[in-house]
Amino acid sequence: MLRLGRREFGPHEPVIMAIVNRTPDSFYDRGATFGDEPALARVEQAVAEGAAIIDVGGVKAGPGDEVSAAEEARRTVGFVAEVRRRHPDVVISVDTWRAEVGEAVCEAGADLLNDAWGGVDPRLAEVAARHGVGLVCTHAGGALPRTRPHRVTYDDVMADILRVTVGLAERAVALGVPRESVLIDPGHDFGKNTRHSLEATRRLDEMVATGWPVLVSLSNKDFVGETLDRPVKERLLGTLATTAVSAWLGARVYRVHEVAETRQVLDMVASIAGHRPPTVARRGLA
Repeated sequence: MLRLGRREFGPHEPVIMAIVNRTPDSFYDRGATFGDEPALARVEQAVAEGAAIIDVGGVKAGPGDEVSAAEEARRTVGFVAEVRRRHPDVVISVDTWRAEVGEAVCEAGADLLNDAWGGVDPRLAEVAARHGVGLVCTHAGGALPRTRPHRVTYDDVMADILRVTVGLAERAVALGVPRESVLIDPGHDFGKNTRHSLEATRRLDEMVATGWPVLVSLSNKDFVGETLDRPVKERLLGTLATTAVSAWLGARVYRVHEVAETRQVLDMVASIAGHRPPTVARRGLA
């Protein structure tokens, strides 16, 4: 059982985490949800389309203008409080690597801290434990926040992913984070080149076999773009193909921009796997 906030998710229930960027320079939407009203409208749409988790980010993942912890908190804390007020049952996640920001958003009502930079601030897990919220433990290959990989190498990329993510997850539980609220993430593109991210996808079942629920953040990423030689706005099909493979291999949570399309893919895979009946079954019966 995966338990986040007020929600519990069964072992064969795929979960969509919708991205809401509170940044003016996000790589995909270019600041479309930087303002409060567009961001709140995005939350309403994502929930209506089937997202169970809203992932709020206050800092662009890639290089760009410096964003202080105070500015990151300004972009996220009040928004988290408003989403909590409007949607008492939705799971609110915040994408941050900073303990001070984690502290503030947890006080505002966040249920999950999405540490995409692999424990670069070890105090973030302590914050999660203190507030009894969930934690995403990600492999970032030792990269510093907001840096791009350069000629990174691994003897065995999946072995390194398992070592880091399982180690972070076990530390989090030892600190007091609820075990049923800890996820591991292979960190596609983070500290990896395209071949590394493809291999991480191909071998995702090895992460699933650890018993920790696996989150994948695939949406419109560079490894999809390089694999198909497509710009950011033309990566949906590649993203959905990667999503289907990840679902078949057992991933549980999917961090995405396009919720409705992802929902259809996950429902189809679940039905093929025998975990979900068809919505309609008339063919050959009428």
